[in-house]
Amino acid sequence: MIAAATPDDAAAVVALWQRCELTRPWNDPHADFMRALSGATSTILIARDDAAVIGSVMVGHDGHRGWLYYLAVAPERQGKGIGRTLFAAAEDWLRALAVPKLQLMVRSDNAAALDFYDAVGLIRQDVVVLGRFLTEPVP
Repeated sequence: MIAAATPDDAAAVVALWQRCELTRPWNDPHADFMRALSGATSTILIARDDAAVIGSVMVGHDGHRGWLYYLAVAPERQGKGIGRTLFAAAEDWLRALAVPKLQLMVRSDNAAALDFYDAVGLIRQDVVVLGRFLTEPVP
């Protein structure tokens, strides 16, 4: 049921991310998809029902921490264990590479995602995420 995505899956996966409201105007989801597939330390795992993409998770690592992004399940298929299966597959992918820790970021107003990650056993970390777009000038 879970397999690595291929470039041919890009349109279906990005459409899923959009349906699940995971995309933002400042991120190009098509570029994110291709970047993940072309990286040596990242991939996208997908769940299918026949040929239809019904779930996805982007997974990668920096050698110390594994990161998950875009965990999505088609809205009409949520609550059936697909998200848990994708999450477990991403954990297994990281374990196979001996990555010792998994982390992810959730927008603070996304209560459904926070509830899901609580249900799969993640705990909130005492950290603050900082960032900057590298396409903008440094002040």
